[in-house]
Amino acid sequence: MNYEAFFQAELDTLKDDGRYRIFAELERKAGAFPHAKHHHDGEVGDVTVWCSNDYLGMGQHPKVLEAMHETLDACGAGAGGTRNISGTTHAHVVLERELADLHGKEAALLFTSGYVSNWAALSTLASKLPNCVVLSDALNHASMIEGIRHSRAECLRFKHNDPEDLDRLLSGIDPSRPRLVAFESVYSMDGDIAPIADILDVCEKHGAMSYLDEVHGVGLYGPRGGGVAEREGLMDRITVIEGTLGKAFGVMGGYIAGSTAMCDFVRSFASGFIFTTALPPALAAGATASIRHLKESNAERNAHQDRVATVRRRLHGMGIPTIENPSHIIPVMVGDAKKCKMISDWLLENHGIYVQPINYPTVPVGTERLRLTPSPVHSDGDIDKLVRALSEIWSHCELARRSMAA
Repeated sequence: MNYEAFFQAELDTLKDDGRYRIFAELERKAGAFPHAKHHHDGEVGDVTVWCSNDYLGMGQHPKVLEAMHETLDACGAGAGGTRNISGTTHAHVVLERELADLHGKEAALLFTSGYVSNWAALSTLASKLPNCVVLSDALNHASMIEGIRHSRAECLRFKHNDPEDLDRLLSGIDPSRPRLVAFESVYSMDGDIAPIADILDVCEKHGAMSYLDEVHGVGLYGPRGGGVAEREGLMDRITVIEGTLGKAFGVMGGYIAGSTAMCDFVRSFASGFIFTTALPPALAAGATASIRHLKESNAERNAHQDRVATVRRRLHGMGIPTIENPSHIIPVMVGDAKKCKMISDWLLENHGIYVQPINYPTVPVGTERLRLTPSPVHSDGDIDKLVRALSEIWSHCELARRSMAA
């Protein structure tokens, strides 16, 4: 087999379909976000970033930077090993305590990313619980799907955000079997929010464990940033809460929170935890500083919601089609992979606006979109520029606009 020819043919197919991904080379500058430098073809230009997961701009917060600088100078660069072999530093332990407190749980366990925490925790729980059945929301994240698949446990998919379908599936399972229900609070592509209380009612009715992915909720919702479950007063009813440090908290890492025994169980059996180098202490310290600040401050969350509402209102006024949802995520619907990429390229080249096209397999074919994530540090001028540019390219591409009364 000609391996190189195969690789190139597959890449050519992606390009022909408009699904080939090109990474924008950005240079972030602390204090300037959402503005950044864009390196392309040997030239450097100014861009405004509209698709960052640093939702609150905490990646440049003075408290976070100060904590990281202090820990870096005091402890050095790396952790020095896996958590089991010399890599558990005081910064890791403090962060896990802070995370447990954030979610009102007995314990928390830190991972190198949100993807790894989902993959490791779900694969470990589902594989080690004897004859376990996993019930997974139809739109769960790839990291959750991979974790479940790796466990080799039986998996049943319930209709997205549908407690009645979940109840139907659970009713058909032998009640003596362990059952684990995995779902998300905020779904990152459509921005819809799960009916958490109703799903938990079904879990409790059938004696099933609940596993909630809060990666797009932590920091952003709840009086202390504990996520949608905190906002709705439901954290104590959830078996496992999973989250990330790389989005609203602005740093890097993932975690689970729950009972002491459950966290210790995953710590003791999860290969994705045992056999990987621990996060650098400076990252852990920065995450701790971010969490502590957002537990006390609602200023960032309030400003964030104001910016989201403003962008939605302005886009609606221009007739730009978006998916209406109750979260902070604004999907601008294009519906064609090639046009989606072309619009993204045009915004970057002509207006210095960077928003990455979202195509298959991240979203279904025919639902291609631009995913906007306004932040508290986007100014009125930034919003004006974005809305005007989108309106201009919408007319140029002769794309349908929504009714102003819709």
